[in-house]
Amino acid sequence: MAVNIAPTKSNLMSAKASLDFSKKGFELLDKKRNVLIREMMGLIGRAKDIQGRIDMIFQEAYEALKVANMTEGISTVLNIAETIDVADDYDVLLKSVMGVEIPTLKFTRKKLEPSYSFYRTNNAFDIAVIKFQEVKYLIYELAEVENSVYKLAFEIKKTQKRTNALQNIQIPKFKEIVKYIEDVLEEKEREDFFRLKMVKKKNSRKRKA
Repeated sequence: MAVNIAPTKSNLMSAKASLDFSKKGFELLDKKRNVLIREMMGLIGRAKDIQGRIDMIFQEAYEALKVANMTEGISTVLNIAETIDVADDYDVLLKSVMGVEIPTLKFTRKKLEPSYSFYRTNNAFDIAVIKFQEVKYLIYELAEVENSVYKLAFEIKKTQKRTNALQNIQIPKFKEIVKYIEDVLEEKEREDFFRLKMVKKKNSRKRKA
């Protein structure tokens, strides 16, 4: 890379300061990236665990629902299901991880209070409702975790680009500028020293003559 900058001491100081700043920036971004990656990997493991539990409980709920449909009738089950309240028992809060705002779902696992009369249902329907209630809370957790993973992955990608730019472009650029100016100034000092030495020699000869 051709250096197009005046080889002065002030420019050397400025280049060294920029190089130092870039190195510190790289170190901070690299630490941030590593923290975010650790956080994301932990969440990915948690998401897999929650998804496994959802699959298992949902299967149990679905089997109970099939029995309820066969014994109570699909229309009866549908009519009763429509009386169950829409889920809105949660709040979405935010927490910061290395400057990244990720969601936290705040909710309380409440004891199930059926909105239907027991005389209209059988045991299979009750089991299905209980199991789907469990699935609902697990879905809350999974939504929180998956959204957090997405936000962290996006920030990791952005941080990676910035660290790459510093490591592969900015830091080498300022290193080259510093070396170029130092080489030029050192050469100039040698020339000045040689010139001064020659002047002293001439003056010494003149005094002897």
